[in-house]
Amino acid sequence: MNTSRARIAVLVGVAGLVLMTLVIAPMLMSTFPSILGGSGTMPDCSDSVSEGDEDQSGTASSDIPAEYLELYKEHGKKIGVQWNVLAGVGKRETNHGRSRLPGVQSGTNSAGAAGPMQFLISTWGGKSKIKIPSQFNGYASDGDGDGWADVYNPADAILGAARMLKRNGAPEDLRRALFTYNRAWWYVDQVLALARGYAKDGEVKRPPEADPMCDQTMVDAAQGAVLKKIIDYALAQRGKPYRWGGTGPDAFDCSGVIYMAYRNAGLTIPRTTFVQWPFGVRVKDGDEQPGDLVYFNSGPGTRANSPGHVGLVVSKGKMLEARCTLCGPIKVTSYTNRPGRVGFTRPLDTDSVKKQLERLEQG
Repeated sequence: MNTSRARIAVLVGVAGLVLMTLVIAPMLMSTFPSILGGSGTMPDCSDSVSEGDEDQSGTASSDIPAEYLELYKEHGKKIGVQWNVLAGVGKRETNHGRSRLPGVQSGTNSAGAAGPMQFLISTWGGKSKIKIPSQFNGYASDGDGDGWADVYNPADAILGAARMLKRNGAPEDLRRALFTYNRAWWYVDQVLALARGYAKDGEVKRPPEADPMCDQTMVDAAQGAVLKKIIDYALAQRGKPYRWGGTGPDAFDCSGVIYMAYRNAGLTIPRTTFVQWPFGVRVKDGDEQPGDLVYFNSGPGTRANSPGHVGLVVSKGKMLEARCTLCGPIKVTSYTNRPGRVGFTRPLDTDSVKKQLERLEQG
């Protein structure tokens, strides 16, 4: 009798274990708990366009070369920007690479732009062709996986353009993103008109949100993990409001977001713009790198040789800034043609920060 009961108990236990396995196994396959070392559902970073993805108009099919149409869709999906907006840029800039004007196939045009998406070489990364991974400041991208970021390669250039639009407001604020790409409102209007013409329904719809893990950070392999923490923290504050004296987590002022970005990397620098300016090592115009600070004679309290506004350089010509209460949210903007710029400094080269870095390395 006892033996029979024991057998029944074993059978019930085995059945329960099998049932639990059937229920839990699919869950484990789709989402790995953190205790198992996973980080949630794996993102879909595929570059391929799904079968039946025929949302382009007849105009798009006839006007855009097949190779380019595929690339616009691939990289638009990967980064999370509208493929037809990318196509509008490509059409307006070089007629999808068909133009034979200077700077499209080789060299640069009179403005210094190059390739089918017409990147300034300085914005691309300082050289037209860059080995990946490498230290560069800009939007240089390897869109075809050959290990090189070539501004004349359509796959690379279109991926770089998608990243540039994404980091300056797309897909939500397309007008701002396109104005950053080419600072003329007539250009913005023309690109959006082209984009609508390329869509089957004549609209510029917001695409599904891409997983951030599918995109590389704005600074790839640029000065290591510490700098990456600084830049990543700063970029994560985009969209938050400006608040004078703010150091987060909900709002920041111009120096406050930089101060907290450095703190996120385990480093302490001065809190205010007026003290950050004399603290860092001066850097020549043109030699600035991600992590450097760029200063302007604007903002409250500005006086001779004491700039009142500061931004964080995140790539060549681009900075993360919290500008003012009425200037909109924290965002990435251009400092190239901003009036009142007085110079750059590099906190990472100061003796104080170098000592902090040594302590961090020692654990």
